[in-house]
Amino acid sequence: MGTPSLPAEPPAAPGPARRALSGPLRRAAGAARRAPLGAALALVVVAASVLVIAVPLAVVRYPPMTDLPFHAAQTAALGHYLDPAWHFREQFTLQPLAVPYLSMYALGALLMLVLPPVAAVKVAAAAMLALLPAGLAVLFHGLKRSPLLGVLGLLLVWCNLTHWGFLNHMGALGLFAMVVGLTLLLLDRPSRGRQIALALALVALFFTHVFRFPFAIAAVIGTAIVVFPATRRLRPIALPLAPSLVLFAVWLAVRTDTLHGAPFAPALHWERLGEVPSLLFTSFTDPAEAAAAHRAARLVLAALLVCAGGAAAQLAGASAAPASSPAGAAEAPSPALAADARRRAFARLAALVPVACAAVFLGLFLSLPLQIGLWWYVYPREIVAALFLGLGAFPDLPRSPWLKVPAVLALSAAAISLGAVVRDNYRRFDHSTRDFDAIIARIPRAPRLLYLVFDHGGSTRSTTPFIHLPAWVQATRGGWLSFHFAVWDASPVAYRPRSEPGAVVPPPTPLRWEWTPEKFDVRRHGAFFDWFLVRRRAGADHLFAKDPSIVPVDHVGDWWLYRRSGAP
Repeated sequence: MGTPSLPAEPPAAPGPARRALSGPLRRAAGAARRAPLGAALALVVVAASVLVIAVPLAVVRYPPMTDLPFHAAQTAALGHYLDPAWHFREQFTLQPLAVPYLSMYALGALLMLVLPPVAAVKVAAAAMLALLPAGLAVLFHGLKRSPLLGVLGLLLVWCNLTHWGFLNHMGALGLFAMVVGLTLLLLDRPSRGRQIALALALVALFFTHVFRFPFAIAAVIGTAIVVFPATRRLRPIALPLAPSLVLFAVWLAVRTDTLHGAPFAPALHWERLGEVPSLLFTSFTDPAEAAAAHRAARLVLAALLVCAGGAAAQLAGASAAPASSPAGAAEAPSPALAADARRRAFARLAALVPVACAAVFLGLFLSLPLQIGLWWYVYPREIVAALFLGLGAFPDLPRSPWLKVPAVLALSAAAISLGAVVRDNYRRFDHSTRDFDAIIARIPRAPRLLYLVFDHGGSTRSTTPFIHLPAWVQATRGGWLSFHFAVWDASPVAYRPRSEPGAVVPPPTPLRWEWTPEKFDVRRHGAFFDWFLVRRRAGADHLFAKDPSIVPVDHVGDWWLYRRSGAP
């Protein structure tokens, strides 16, 4: 008699995470099977995003964004705040609600748990830039157009603001578009999931760029009012607004003096319209940048004509379609016809929203000053916001695959053309910083570092990428710097009061110290520091001649390194 076989064990039940993922994955797979062309074009857009955003950051160790080294330093301060070996807690205090520019730093700090500091900062920067196409895709979805048009957001990824390092601003623009798109989706078909998504997007925007947040609140309310004739709904937006408005109220109560701004008298400057080209793509001395911008403009215009032609043909076909009910019939329209009429009314009203937002930002561009208090380069930021939201007026992709495919390919090619110029110039900058990388290898962990940048040549950037480059030392090794963005009290990382017990804070420096190294006097400014890094082609020994305790350590390329005798 044979041994009886045991009953087969039932398959293990999937865990919560697996169940949570299986639904969206099944829906995505089903959508790909139903619309293989759409899935293929989505992959094209994703590939274009990687080529445009990730590749330029991957080919260079230190991206030549002017302010990025200090974004890196503040990210490290947040990520290593409790580690005594980095010496951040004794010099900095954290103020995440008083100055809530936190999202990029928080993401980078989390990434530093598994990645080297430089890699973590670059991934966080890429995430901020990826919000531009992602946010625009959500906006177009809310406008009842193809989310593939989010590829348009790649066109502005590498504008001048990005090369300055205004990554919080760029990420906030993507989140702003996402907020408007989620508002449209919520008002069209309310659901708890869409309410949660809108609430989270508003909170993320608050912690990305607090001065963009009030405009987003106005956009949510304005959008609800604009589409009200088609939706008859206002209530769905109330709950999503609540969490971020509470945060904003707290911020108004605890914000730093720097964030109170300064009074100014707005005035219209129509002549600024002539500045627009120079404010967008003039980041390099490389003539290839202008050539790529013109090529991209031609490709976008071609895609625009294709999409406009497809929209006109679709409209003509709809107007020529025969009525579905017999002539003279007095019956009420069918539910399907009523739903279609409502959808069309909603789409017509929704189309006004991005245009209105773009008009507001254009007005700010024409009326704001260049500087408000310590905030500089103010009005040029708004033309990028206006153009980005203005992209929301782009017509929908044609239904015909013979027109849709070339339109998506043309828009992708336009963005890739701009990204290729950035990639080539960033790769060149990598060669320009090999001397910097070599010389900072001689600096120990947690140094008290004073740095002076006299010479700014050696790159194709039209604005110096060297001015803050030594801040990468603090980002990768900790310690102190002679100049830091914390001095302005406009960052989540601020200096402690010098009178506070246990505080070890560098001495104050004159305004615009980083731009005027000739003000340096070793007897007045050097006593706190034990390491000194200078970028000056003609040599730097004379700068330290009055303090014989400071001795040369190394000279590589344009960089000179000194230390105080007895320093570790």
